[in-house]
Amino acid sequence: MIDFHTHTPAWHTGTWLGGTEFGPPEFLAFLDTAGIDAAVLLAHDGLFNATPESNDELAAFAAADPARMIGFGTVNPRHANAVDETRRCFAELGLGGLKLHPWLQGFSMHEKALDPICEVVTEAGGILLSHDGTPPYSTPAQIAALARRHPALPVVLGHGGLHDCWREALVVTCETENLYLCLCGTPPYAARRILAAAPPGKVLFGTDAGLSDKAGQDYAVARVAEIDGWGITERQREDMLVHNPRRLLGGRLR
Repeated sequence: MIDFHTHTPAWHTGTWLGGTEFGPPEFLAFLDTAGIDAAVLLAHDGLFNATPESNDELAAFAAADPARMIGFGTVNPRHANAVDETRRCFAELGLGGLKLHPWLQGFSMHEKALDPICEVVTEAGGILLSHDGTPPYSTPAQIAALARRHPALPVVLGHGGLHDCWREALVVTCETENLYLCLCGTPPYAARRILAAAPPGKVLFGTDAGLSDKAGQDYAVARVAEIDGWGITERQREDMLVHNPRRLLGGRLR
């Protein structure tokens, strides 16, 4: 089972999300408790302040067990060093992808500054994951437009549209060949609809772990257990949790 949406702690940033500090041992214990074999690990501090140091800390955290943690760095495309830092994330830090948060980082997915960044991610064989589900800058259709500009780049909707935009997320995932959808904070009734209608291989699952006030990430463990009540088939469950993410991550899983 692969969790496609988790976070490191916010070591340096004040955030309304709360959270507590934890290290790799506590995070790996959470994975074990939830029955998760591997997780895509995203920055927390970097979403508020995208610095090279935040990517260094993310890479060091993931390096504690690279067989189970695949780190995705982050940049702000309006920063002068964004392209070089994206290249460093892959060439020097060995990260597997890039996470963007246009809502928190305050940019539009239509900005041309994103194109050279996406080209670097594509050349590195990486994956782009973006926050979605919150207007004005993070709607699924806006992210799909970026994906269509870069058809060789796998792009993931990080939250499957959340509560308000999940129908839009489903439609654009069906229409955009290189777009994938992660059910992370998506309500169960929407998850059932998405799993029934999405193209094969397109749906992933994430807990958003790492934001809890408890190192054990109780809410994330509960999100995994919640799947039992979704009313989906065993095939849909296995594809979402195992086959689809493993196929997308490919050789990044050791």
